[in-house]
Amino acid sequence: MSFPRIVSSGAWTGYFPVAPGTFASVFALGIGALLLWLSPYLLLAAAILATFGGIWAIGQLKDALHDPGWVVIDEFAGQFIALLGLATLSWTGVALAFALFRFFDIVKPGPVGWADRMGGAVGVMLDDVIAGIFAGIIVFAARMIFPGYI
Repeated sequence: MSFPRIVSSGAWTGYFPVAPGTFASVFALGIGALLLWLSPYLLLAAAILATFGGIWAIGQLKDALHDPGWVVIDEFAGQFIALLGLATLSWTGVALAFALFRFFDIVKPGPVGWADRMGGAVGVMLDDVIAGIFAGIIVFAARMIFPGYI
């Protein structure tokens, strides 16, 4: 298996037999929570690396340009970005980031759907990046409204 395929599949999590996108999001959530606990800067670095590494890796694979189910590096990037709305680790916040990211990724409102229809490596990544941004903004707002709970 080539390195671009390993990256695109989220270190093989995209080959999970049932709901690979959700499975990869849960896996990324665990990694992201650990990185956030260690340092928000590590989480930010992981989000940037997943985004740009994903664009590169998907661009290397002709069979990945139309977002097949096994391509889940975009879920990693989006989930990491959603977690950036938290300043510190909070299990309520982590759960909210996961739920909101999956909601925006599945429903694809407005710009999320527009990016999804773009196609190509950037389009495959961009819909999840935007979904992550939306989720992260709401998580941040919830943290401001309900300090100590999120």
